[in-house]
Amino acid sequence: MGQPRPLSGGIQAGASLNALHPFSASPAADRVHLRLMETSDLHVHVFPYDYYSDRPIDSAGLARTAALIATLRAEAANTLLFDNGDFLQGNPMGDYIAHERGLRPGEMHPMIAAMNAVGYDAATLGNHDFNYGLDFLLTALDGARFPVVSANLLPGPLAPPGLAALPRYTLLDRTVRDGAGQPHPLRIGVIGFLPPPIAIWDRRHLHGRAEGGDIVAAARALVPRMRADGADLVVALAHSGIGEPDHVDRQENACLPLAGIEGIDAILSGHQHMTLPGPDFAGIPGVDAEAGTICGKPAVMPGFWGSHLGVVDLLLERGTAGWRVAEHRSAVHPIAHRKPGRGVVPLVSSNPEVITAAAPAHAETLAYTRRAVGRTEVPLHSYFSLVTNDASVKIVADAQRWYLAEMLKGTRHEGLPLLSAAAPFKAGGHGGPDYYTDVPVGDIAIRNVADLYLYPNTVRAVRVTGARLRGWLERSAALFNRIEPGQPDQILLNPEAPCYNFDVICGVEYRIDLSRPPRFGPGGRLLDPTAGRISGLSWQGQPVTDDMEFVVATNSFRASGGGGFPGTGVDTVAFEAPDANRDVLLRYIAEHGTVAPRADATWRFEDLPGTTVLFDTSPAALDHLDELRDLALEPAENGPDGFLRLRIAL
Repeated sequence: MGQPRPLSGGIQAGASLNALHPFSASPAADRVHLRLMETSDLHVHVFPYDYYSDRPIDSAGLARTAALIATLRAEAANTLLFDNGDFLQGNPMGDYIAHERGLRPGEMHPMIAAMNAVGYDAATLGNHDFNYGLDFLLTALDGARFPVVSANLLPGPLAPPGLAALPRYTLLDRTVRDGAGQPHPLRIGVIGFLPPPIAIWDRRHLHGRAEGGDIVAAARALVPRMRADGADLVVALAHSGIGEPDHVDRQENACLPLAGIEGIDAILSGHQHMTLPGPDFAGIPGVDAEAGTICGKPAVMPGFWGSHLGVVDLLLERGTAGWRVAEHRSAVHPIAHRKPGRGVVPLVSSNPEVITAAAPAHAETLAYTRRAVGRTEVPLHSYFSLVTNDASVKIVADAQRWYLAEMLKGTRHEGLPLLSAAAPFKAGGHGGPDYYTDVPVGDIAIRNVADLYLYPNTVRAVRVTGARLRGWLERSAALFNRIEPGQPDQILLNPEAPCYNFDVICGVEYRIDLSRPPRFGPGGRLLDPTAGRISGLSWQGQPVTDDMEFVVATNSFRASGGGGFPGTGVDTVAFEAPDANRDVLLRYIAEHGTVAPRADATWRFEDLPGTTVLFDTSPAALDHLDELRDLALEPAENGPDGFLRLRIAL
C-alpha cells in the first residue's frame, strides 16, 4: 500500500478545529474529524449548461459542485472525495464523445479530466456507465487518477481484457490529524456497488461479457476481508437507492439491507436522483430522513448532475480495539436554490480549473448539437404529456413504427398489428419546473433530437398478447394517484412514479379510469392482479381480446424488462435492431424533411363528473394552453418549488 499520505484538507497541524466541526464536543487527542464528500449521477454535466435548450443553467454542473468541494475541504483537517457512478452518459457531450468523435486509447475523456482536476479519492460505477459498451468504459477509465471499484461487477466468459483488473474494493492509506494536531495513520476501505440488473438493461453490450451480482451477497463476502486487510473504516459507495426493507436477490435499490451488514461504517448512495437528508425519504422505516441515517448508520444521497454535494462528517475515536465512529452528521449542500418569483439563484461560481479541463469538448459539443436536420410545423413540448396526447411523444412513436415496419418485412412477425410505445423523458418531477422538452416550430437541430430522446437505447420489437398489452398499460397507469369521484382538487400524479415509465402505446385506443385502484405500484410491484384502470381498449375500432397478438416497437431498456412491464423481457423480444432509437428518430426527421406529428386520440381519462385534479407543470406551459382541445383545465395556484399548478376537470 505504500506510505500513508496526508488527507486533503485546509487546516494546518495544530490549528484549532473548534469552529469547524459539527459535533457535540471538540475533537481532541485521539479523536479525529473526518469529512466524507460525495457526488453522484453527474451524467457528464461538467459545465453549468443545458445543451438541449442551448443556454447556461445554475442548477447543474461539476464545475459548480467543485466550488463547494473546495470550501468544505478548507473547513476540515481531513477530507475524502468520492463519486458514486453514472458519470459517463447522460447529456449530448457524452453522446458526442462516444458516437461522433470517439475516444482513442490514451485520450482523456472530458468527464474524467474534470474529475481529475477536482481531485477524487475513489469512485464506483453506475448502470449508465455501461451504455456505450465495455471497451469505451475501460478506455475512459484509463485516464482516471483515482481508483474505480465495483464489488458486484462480475466478468463473463467474453469479458474484454482489463475488466477483471477493476478492483472490487480499495484500501486508502492516509495520514489524519486529531484535534491536538497529532498525525495518525488511517486505512479507509472503499467498496462500490452497482445495480444488479445492468445485464438486462444493457444486454447488447454485456451479454456474455459482464453482469451484476447481488449487492448484499458481495458485501457479506468482501467487507470481512477488508477488515482483515486492516481497514480501520469501511465506506460503501452504493449506486443503489432505498427500496425494499428486506434483502431480495439482485435487488436494485438495496441500501436498507446493505446498511445492516456488520463492518460498514457509512453509506454514500445514489441512483434515485433524490436527496438524503431531506423529505424525499420521510416515513420509510429504517431511514431517518432528517438526520440522514439508514439503520442508524450515516448515509447521504446528493441528488444528480452535481446539484448537491453530499457530506458525512465522522468523529473517529481511537480505543484499545482501534478506531470507531463516536459521532456522525450527514448533510447535502446545494449549488443553487429556487426563490419564489426569481427562479434559480446560484450559490456558488464555477471552478475555473474544471471549466478548463473540459472546455474543448464543450465547444465541440455545442457545434455538434446546433446542426439542423429538419423542421417541425408544430411545437414539440412535454408540458402536458402526462395528462393528454402529446406530439413530442408521438413523433418518437412514429419514428419507431416507421423503422420497424421496414425491418419486420419478410419475418414471421410481418402482418401482425404493429404498435409503438413511447414515454416522455423530461416532464418535471425531481428534475424541477425547467425539466421539460421544448422544441419550437422551425428548425430541428441535433440538440432537439437529443431533447426528444435522452437515452442511448436501441430499437426493439416485442410480441405480446392482448392480455399482456393490457397489463403493460396498467403498469403505465401507476403514474396516477387514485381519485375519489365527486371530490375537488386532488393531487393527480404519484411523486414516486417517474415519467419515463408512463408508456403511451400508439396504434390502439384506451381510457384510464382514475377512480379505480392501480394494479401496480410506482416501482412496478404487483399490488392487486384483479385491479384494472384501463377501459375501452380497442384496435381499429374493435375490442382487444386477451388472445390477440401484437408487435410493439419499444427500446432496449423496456424490452429487456426495465421497469417491470408485463409483456417485456427477453422471452418476448421479436427483433433486436442495431440502431439507436435516437438515430432512428434523427433519420426519420431527416428523410421527411418537415414533420408535423399529430397527437392522435390514443388515450384519455375516463369521465368523472364533478371531480377535479391538480397537475403540476412548468410555468412555460401557460404559453401553450391554446393548443389543448380535449382537456378542461385552468391555472389553480402557484405550485411547489416553482411549478405551475393547473386544475383539470375530469
